[in-house]
Amino acid sequence: MAQLKTRLGLSIAALLALSACDGGDGASDSAEQTVTVLGVIVGEQQEKFEEALKPFEEETGIDVIYEGTDSFATLLPVRVESGDAPDIAMFPQPGLMASFAESGQMVPVTEFMDEATLAEAYPDTWLSLATVDDSIYGIWYRASVKSLVWYNPTAFAAQGFAVPTSWDELLTLSDQIVAAGATPWCVGLESGEATGWPGTDWVEDIMLRTAGPDVYDQWINHEIPFNDGAVQEAFEEFGNIVLNESYVVGGSVGAISTPFGDAPQGLFGDTPTCYLHRQANFIATFFPEDVNLEEDVDIFLLPGIDPAYGTPVLVAGDVFGMFNNTPEAQALMEYLATPTPHEIWAGLGGFLSPHKQVSLDAYPDALSKKQAEFLSNAETIRFDGSDMMPGAVGTGTFWSGVVEYVAGEPVEEVLDTIEASWPE
Repeated sequence: MAQLKTRLGLSIAALLALSACDGGDGASDSAEQTVTVLGVIVGEQQEKFEEALKPFEEETGIDVIYEGTDSFATLLPVRVESGDAPDIAMFPQPGLMASFAESGQMVPVTEFMDEATLAEAYPDTWLSLATVDDSIYGIWYRASVKSLVWYNPTAFAAQGFAVPTSWDELLTLSDQIVAAGATPWCVGLESGEATGWPGTDWVEDIMLRTAGPDVYDQWINHEIPFNDGAVQEAFEEFGNIVLNESYVVGGSVGAISTPFGDAPQGLFGDTPTCYLHRQANFIATFFPEDVNLEEDVDIFLLPGIDPAYGTPVLVAGDVFGMFNNTPEAQALMEYLATPTPHEIWAGLGGFLSPHKQVSLDAYPDALSKKQAEFLSNAETIRFDGSDMMPGAVGTGTFWSGVVEYVAGEPVEEVLDTIEASWPE
């Protein structure tokens, strides 16, 4: 607690002193010593987040009222438009935060935090993702590393397979697995109304490796059309795996019909039904209960394709943005920018942080440490492209277009349809 006082004590004390004498807007809220937060995390993950907030509540006396919802993108705009915005929102998509910031409905964190402090806490890439019109609006908290390939090291050793270090080696390994009478890849694209999103991650990862980060940025900002040749190349490289009936459990039909959370289960058991699974770090929560994360599974980064672009890391994450400029909200945002809440959740498991000051020792197991190292050592990081695009595309035609492509629709037609859906 003494460490927390050192990091926060003066600023929070000053903010709360201001709260006590505030006679203007927000006086009643300040007097109640509460801050409201709306976010996407629920269940066990919410419990871990609330545990990470306890030192803040105990030190400041501020009560954090968190509301988790699986309808965040629908509920938040309604709340804001009706004048019932939360003090702080936990955005899973920086693009959505940017839209509120551009409309003047949010408060830049640089109004009460200096940029030097933020630069000490976060890499430039993450600060840039939270910047709108040259002002920083967000404090990053939870990160996902998406460019992971999961495998069963025991099954690999039994077959004499080696971890690939290049895309050519990855395809060669896939052929070796087929030659051994097995199936290389488990792929699951089914996700209810969100069916197709795991395939968009594949395309984005490949796009970074074939076209590079600059073209990737142009793509997600629609500075090149969705039916550009670079995008088609990424789709077709994905197709070299997912459309190869020998490569995927159940072939293309299996890929479309298999729930994404069920797909990696084929890695385990006495006779694995697949040997490779590309998915973000959170997929571990879907593994069978008897899987030992220290022994039964390991990871490597999806290898590079063009040596000029190295091995980029595709990420996602949650960023906090502030709607109501109260002293309590400012204090919570400052707390979230310290290592303390990050280290608490990291120690509870199932969490990665983009915070530069979070030690690897905070992570409870070797697998989490490895993921954190991939994140911190990455030379090129880019955010999930579909999360950065307009909703009609990123969570609409891009998702459905991937499914149509895997189902056999010509890539040119798929990309033309997605391009036509881009808002004017």
